[in-house]
Amino acid sequence: MHNIASIEIEQDIIRANDKLAYENRNILDEKGVFAVDLVGAVGSGKTSLLETLIDEMDEDIAVIAGDILSKFDAKRIEDKNVPVKGLNTGKECHLDAHLVEHALPDVPLDDVSILFIENVGNLICPADFNLGAHVRTVIISVTEGDDTAEKHPMIFKTADMAIVNKVDLAEAVGADADKMVKDIKTINPDIPVVKCSLKTGEGVQEIIDLYREFKNNKS
Repeated sequence: MHNIASIEIEQDIIRANDKLAYENRNILDEKGVFAVDLVGAVGSGKTSLLETLIDEMDEDIAVIAGDILSKFDAKRIEDKNVPVKGLNTGKECHLDAHLVEHALPDVPLDDVSILFIENVGNLICPADFNLGAHVRTVIISVTEGDDTAEKHPMIFKTADMAIVNKVDLAEAVGADADKMVKDIKTINPDIPVVKCSLKTGEGVQEIIDLYREFKNNKS
C-alpha cells in the first residue's frame, strides 16, 4: 500500500509541475523569448558554456542560474553584464516549474531573445521536471567517464540536444568521446550531439547554429 501511495503522489507532483510548465511556456511565447533548460552534472561545464555563448552569440541573453545553496554560478554570469536571476533550491536536487515561475518576473523578458535556465548539477532528478523551456540540452564531459550516458539514460531520452564537453582531455583521462556520442544516439537516435571543447573552441559554432535553428523553428 505504501508503494502505491508513493507512486500516486509522485504522479500528482509531476502533473502539477507540467501544468505550471505549460503556463511558463505561454509567458515565454507571449514575450517572444526562446528558452533553454541546460542540464549537466557538477563540473560538466554548464556555466563555462554559458559564458562562451554570451561572448559569441549575437543575441540578448538572460540566465536563470539554479544551485542548491550558493550563488557562485550566478555571480559568474553577472560578471558578463547580462541579466541573471540566481535560484537556490535548498535540499532539492533540481529546478521545477514552480521555482521558474517565481523567477520569471525578475527577468527582463521584454529585452531578452534567449533565456538559458541553468539547472542544478545533476543528471537524474531534472529528468521528470519540465520547466516550460523550448529545448532541453544535456551537457556531459569526458572527465565524468565515457559510461556517463549509459548510466543516465532517462535525461537523454527527454533531451533535444546533447553536448560532449572537454574532448581535448579525452586521451588524458582515458575516455572515448566517440563512444559517448554513440551511447547518446543509441538512447535517443534523433538527438543532435556535439563534441565540444570550450578551451579550444571545438564545437562552439555548431552549438550556436543548433540553438539558432531551434529558435527559428519555434518562431
